[in-house]
Amino acid sequence: MLNYEFPPIGGGAAQAHLSLLRQYAGVKNLYVDVLTSAPKPGAVVERMAENITIYKVGLHKKQLHFWRRSEVIEWLIKAGLTYRRLLREKEYDLAHAFFAFPTGWLCYRRVKQLPYIISLRGSDVPGQHARLQLDYKLLAPLFRAIWKKATALVANSQGLKDRALRFMPSLPMEVIPNGIDLERFNPVQKRDESDGLKLLTVGRLSVTKRVELLIAGGGKREQTLRDLLAQKELRNIVNIRGRIDAVDMPKIYGQSDIFVSASMQEGMSNAMLEAMASGLPIVTTRCEGVEELIAGNGMVVEEASGEAIAEAIKKLANDRPLCAQMAESARTRAEQFTWSRTAEEYLALYERDEFCKIEG
Repeated sequence: MLNYEFPPIGGGAAQAHLSLLRQYAGVKNLYVDVLTSAPKPGAVVERMAENITIYKVGLHKKQLHFWRRSEVIEWLIKAGLTYRRLLREKEYDLAHAFFAFPTGWLCYRRVKQLPYIISLRGSDVPGQHARLQLDYKLLAPLFRAIWKKATALVANSQGLKDRALRFMPSLPMEVIPNGIDLERFNPVQKRDESDGLKLLTVGRLSVTKRVELLIAGGGKREQTLRDLLAQKELRNIVNIRGRIDAVDMPKIYGQSDIFVSASMQEGMSNAMLEAMASGLPIVTTRCEGVEELIAGNGMVVEEASGEAIAEAIKKLANDRPLCAQMAESARTRAEQFTWSRTAEEYLALYERDEFCKIEG
């Protein structure tokens, strides 16, 4: 398995990969080597389980949640050397890449030695990501070549699949959704309403998130948002917590009443799944993954504006029974998305193409 992002580097895809590996731990006749990155120079080998080994190539990372082009190139060079060495030293049946690019590029270069499947995650599928528009145009031929050589392409939502098919309509595409740890994320006892209504949004601070007020997340726009809060004299109302360790996130959800997302594109939002499992009603703009996640447990705002989002929040604030009903529905909906189910679907994909025989 290859992924240029892995905790603490990256966001949802990194956490999704880690969650999937936890499901793979101890599976009979399944042996996984993971090739990924570390934030500081140096090679690191970690044993996650008896059947899972993680190889990390260290980089000169400045920010854990933002990739400079020089860092991507550094990873491709260093990880490429390690990938070739591992292929020489060991016998593999299959490579499974998270992200078609840059990760999938390594698999594409060695496809004659090893077949590969790709898990599309969002930013690796041409779309509305403002910062990557030039990259999408310049790299489109390379993207198509990588996709064509893959034995299977897997999107994590129907919406992402639809976006991918607009880019390459002729390719077959699977959908295997993200999961959620239902033991870590649970509804908590309702807070005293006299404390006021507490809104939460979680995510990487980038232009794709359309975030103006944030509680949990870090990124290039963090300082810009802090300056805006100071200018508008809103620092006593909006609390930007910055990046928060994953272990502390259940507590953050438990201190909130409504989860708000203004993302323009996603694959399937891990944060939204965590909020749902924590019993939070959702207010979100329309993007990929919404169709699967929102069904009686939130409100989808068609107009991506601050005014429209505020109106939806106001409706829930003024109708506490509706808010409570959606909170209950949120947990029920989240229970349909488990990492064990996601792992089973991936293992079935490996089996179906007869890469290997797995028991258990």
